[in-house]
Amino acid sequence: MRASDAPRPSVWGAVRRLPELIVIWVPLLLCAGQVVVFTLWTTWISFTPSTLMPENGWVGWRNYRAVLISRNWDIAFHNLLLFGGGFVVLATLVGLLLAVLLDQRIRGENVLRTIFLYPLAVSFVVTGTVWSWLLNPGIGVQKLVQGWGWSSFRFDWLVNQEMAIYCIVIAAVWQASGFAMALFMAGLRSVEPDLIKAAQIDGAGPWRTYLRVILPTLWPIVISVLVILLQFAIKAFDLVRALTDGGPGIATQLPTLVVYDFMFQRGLLGRGTAAAVLMLLTLLAVLAPYAVWKRWQTRRTARA
Repeated sequence: MRASDAPRPSVWGAVRRLPELIVIWVPLLLCAGQVVVFTLWTTWISFTPSTLMPENGWVGWRNYRAVLISRNWDIAFHNLLLFGGGFVVLATLVGLLLAVLLDQRIRGENVLRTIFLYPLAVSFVVTGTVWSWLLNPGIGVQKLVQGWGWSSFRFDWLVNQEMAIYCIVIAAVWQASGFAMALFMAGLRSVEPDLIKAAQIDGAGPWRTYLRVILPTLWPIVISVLVILLQFAIKAFDLVRALTDGGPGIATQLPTLVVYDFMFQRGLLGRGTAAAVLMLLTLLAVLAPYAVWKRWQTRRTARA
């Protein structure tokens, strides 16, 4: 058949597809445009002397220098490393452990899966508020255990400047481990049964089968979980605000709280936007390697 004989798309077919193109592309383009425009606007404001309201002018890198040498930012970035590392590692391990346990086809699996996924339905504000009650030494776990007769028991991390950041880690792991479990469960249930049968024929026990056969196939999911959890750690605000509000003092400050403090409490819009841009760069430092890795993996799969 000649090229000229190939069926051409009719005008009526294009008209029929118009509604679906509008429904898909118009919101997508609007969202993308909003992100790009406000990112550029925020970046511009970070180079101006803006205080309560945006102002014209150019101050160069002054706002960035002021943020980087501030004690709040130094503490916040140090806390981000502690919180991000502890939260990402523990949530991933707990989620993987729960997924492996549920993969044993135990009785009541659906009920347990619902219980573990329930924290995802709870807002970060509610999670932070409830955990602030539980960890409060005057009304929470410490008070309860001491009321049982163990008067020497102490669990006052929430009011301890050195340990308060780990209270946020505990609450965040409780919130996100079910999400990690759901992704790992999907990966475990997609493993080829023939691989498992071959390992069993070779005499591998259950745990050896998981360690040598099943878990190595989950590396793409592990990397995806790590990247998503790192994004959550960098952008964490509601949970910290409700749980510790950055206290005691500024012991649990995170970059998001520094942005909020500069913008809405001190009225330093230029410095607040500079801190927000620094947060964006931190987020890009996580996403860019992941995007490169995904592209490399796609090309490798296409060549295979």
